[in-house]
Amino acid sequence: MDNVLTLIGAAGVQLEDALVGRLRTNLRGLGADVAPPDWLSPGRVADIRFGHLACEQADAAARALLGAVPADVVAQPAEGRRKQLLVADMDATMVVGETLDELAEHAGIKDKIAAITARAMNGELVFEQALRERIALLDGLPESALAETWERTRLMPGAQVLVRTMKASGAYAVLVSGGFTYFTSRVREVCGFDMDLGNRFIFKKGKLAGVEDPILGRETKLATLLGTAGERKIPLSMAVAVGDGANDLDMIRAAGLGVAFHAKPVVAAEARVRIDHGDLTALLYAQGYRDADFVQ
Repeated sequence: MDNVLTLIGAAGVQLEDALVGRLRTNLRGLGADVAPPDWLSPGRVADIRFGHLACEQADAAARALLGAVPADVVAQPAEGRRKQLLVADMDATMVVGETLDELAEHAGIKDKIAAITARAMNGELVFEQALRERIALLDGLPESALAETWERTRLMPGAQVLVRTMKASGAYAVLVSGGFTYFTSRVREVCGFDMDLGNRFIFKKGKLAGVEDPILGRETKLATLLGTAGERKIPLSMAVAVGDGANDLDMIRAAGLGVAFHAKPVVAAEARVRIDHGDLTALLYAQGYRDADFVQ
C-alpha cells in the first residue's frame, strides 16, 4: 500500500476505535485497499495505510467523517515521509503570538500594530511595506523593551520536541522569519535550530530608529528553503516547511511536506496539509514518529 493517512487527535482527545473503523470502511467504499490502524500515540494518533486511492480523496473522506471532532488529517505517500530538512517560521508558529505585536505593547499601541500584522499575514498588505509602517509607529522605543518582550515570549507547544527529534534523526533545521534576529537567535538556541534568519532593528542612542535593508519576506523564505536544500543536497520532497502567514505560502507550496499551522485563512485555503487542532508534534506524527521516538 503506497499511501498513508494519519489521524491526529488534539491534546486530550481520544479517537474511538469505532470512528477509525468507520473511516476504514468509507475508504474501502471508495475502492481503496486499507490496512489495520497503527497507533503512533495510543488512542490519539493513528496511521492507516491505503492503496488504489488518491491522497486528496482519502483526506476529504476523513475530514467529512470527523466533522466537529478536533483532529487533524494528513494523507501522503508513505515513501519518504520522514524528512531531512525543516524550515520553520517563527511568529505564531514556533512561538505563541507575534513578537512585534508584543513589543508594541511597550509603546501602548499593541492593538494598532496587531491590526496591521493581521492584514499582512492574511496577504491583504505587502509584507515589506507593512513591516516598515509598523516599525515607524514604534520609532523611539527603548532597546530595553526587547529583553522585556523576550521574557514574556512563550514557545509554541511541541516546538522543542519537533526540532530536537528531527535533528536526532539527522535532519537539518532552519528558522526563517519576517520577525527580528533578536528573537530568532534566542528561539534558535532554546529549540536547537542549526541556523536562523530574520530582519534587523536599527537602534540609535538606545532608541529604535528603523529596520535594516533588505527586508526578509516571502521571497527570502522560499529562497532559504531552496538554497538550503541545494547546499545540503536534500531533495525538496524530503523537506518540511511550516508557517501560518501569507509570506510562508511559497515555501509551504514548494516543500514535500508543506504545513499550514493554525494558519490565517488565505494560507489554510491554499495549503494541502493543515494542522488546525494539534501542536507542533503533529508534524512528527505526520512523518511517522511514535511517542517513544520523541526527544524531550
